[in-house]
Formats: sequence, C-alpha cells, structure tokens
Amino acid sequence: MKLLANGEVVAKTRIPAHGQILRVSFQAGPDALQADPEADCLDGLCGLVKRPGDLYEVLAFHLDRVLGLNRSLPAVARRFGSPLLPYRYTDGAPRPVVWWAPDVQHLEDADNDQNSFTLGWVQYQALLRRGGEAAAAAGRAPCLGVQPAEWSRLALFDFLLQVHDRLDRYCCGFQPEPSEPCVEEMLHDKCRNPAELALVHILVRRSAPSRLVFIDNAGRPRHPEAKLNFRLLQGIESFPETAVAMLKSGCLQNVLLKSLYVDREFWESQGGSEGLRPLLQTLERRGQILLQYIQEHKLTVFRDPSL
Repeated sequence: MKLLANGEVVAKTRIPAHGQILRVSFQAGPDALQADPEADCLDGLCGLVKRPGDLYEVLAFHLDRVLGLNRSLPAVARRFGSPLLPYRYTDGAPRPVVWWAPDVQHLEDADNDQNSFTLGWVQYQALLRRGGEAAAAAGRAPCLGVQPAEWSRLALFDFLLQVHDRLDRYCCGFQPEPSEPCVEEMLHDKCRNPAELALVHILVRRSAPSRLVFIDNAGRPRHPEAKLNFRLLQGIESFPETAVAMLKSGCLQNVLLKSLYVDREFWESQGGSEGLRPLLQTLERRGQILLQYIQEHKLTVFRDPSL
C-alpha cells in the first residue's frame, strides 16, 4: 500500500478496451534500474490508476479486510503529479490505485478477458446446489477448482456493496433505471432466458486457483434500499462466520472508520468521519438486512481459519 500511495511513477501502459484506466510502474527504490514495464509488473511493482468515480474501490478494500474476507486487491486513493501521465490524471482529483497482481488468470478470448474461466448463471446455480457432484453436468469446468466457500464470500461482499457486475450484470434482480448500462446495452432483456446469462469478473490467481479475486469493487453506495439486489444471494446456503460476527457486533462503522483513517487521501476526500458516516451507515443497514435474510431463510455460517 505504501508503494501504491507514494511510489514514483516511472512508466505507463494503456489497458486495451478499458478507457481511462492506466497501468503504471512504480520505482522499487532509489537505485532501481531503468523502468521495464513488463518486468516491473511481474515483480509486483505496478498498479491500475482508475477513474475518480471508482474511488469507492478504496472503501471496498477496507470493508474486505474488516470482514476478514481478504479477497480484494490492495487499493489506495492518490493524487498524481507525474509528468509521465496525461493531464486528466494530474488535475488534482484523487483516483483509486489498485495493485496489479501479476498472476491473475485471464481468458485469451478478447471478448471475455475479464474472467479466468467461462461460467454461466445456470451452471453457477448447479455448482451451488450440488457442489462437486455438478462436475458431470458442468462438463468438469475449471471453476470446480474454486472452493465452495468462495461463492459465499463473494455473495456477501457483493450484496453489502451492491456490486451487480459479477453475479448479475444483466440487472435481473431489480428493476433498473433506463440509464443503467444493462438497459442501454440491452442486457436486461436477456433475463427472460437464464441460459444466456454469464458471470463476469470471476477471477483467480495462478498461485491460489482455489480462491477468487475480487476486482472492480466500487459498487453502489447510494443504491436505494427498496431496490436491493437479493439475486446476488440466490443459491447461497452458508456464510463466513467471521464476517457475520462483524455484522452482528454493531462495530462495523467504527472499525471501518479506524481502518479508513490510515488512507489520509481517501479520508480527506470524503470529508473525514462526518462525510463518511452516511456511507458507513448504509453498509451497516445492508448488513442488518443480510442478517435478517440469513435468519428468515434458516441459513448457516461456516468456520474457515485458513483465509
């Protein structure tokens, strides 16, 4: 996180088909050799500089750690002044910088490179229902290497943040506004046929193929409570004990404030504790709604000491 927050930018690389996102290399130390972007990234010295509107990725990273999930990549808020970057990156607006994990697996399919493997909604639900027994029906898909508990972590995390892009990029679980990308891109129309629905941003690292990696986590802090997307929880029968205990404790807001205080750039950009309170109250409220959902559906919790 210190590297992301303070490292000197020594190179930049465009990410094809990802608009305003830049991958930057940071200098490892004062005696580092001339920048080699590819080698630097393989050594873990790179980060993705994202849009100011993605700043809540920082909040999501801290939420991930506070809940004990540990599946999001480190993210910090930063203002850039490097002459290597285009002006819009140095205009004084804070942007999230997310660590570039060198061994995240991507499909070679240019239209589906944001996944480590192909997984559809129907197949996903079959995996949740039957676990390893779904191998035959799923054609022994590579996703079966992912531990079943990973889907529970993902569902809990995405529900609290209302991240729809992974499990419900078609907005099938709520009535979207006409301006939503899922409507403008005519994805919402596919909800009539579950077999057409694909999961996106389902990623693993080569060094830990049984664990998911959570990316693009900014979510929707202001998504209305009346439209909470419960489809994100569909098929999940158990949730991680550590995360559920934090939601039950009533301490989520205060623990998050303490964690976020470390990132002074994000803290100040949000107006400190007073500015952050409404966001944290929203997360707290969603947590209480999730606990009620768990109780009403008689769902269980699981212990997993190996996070």
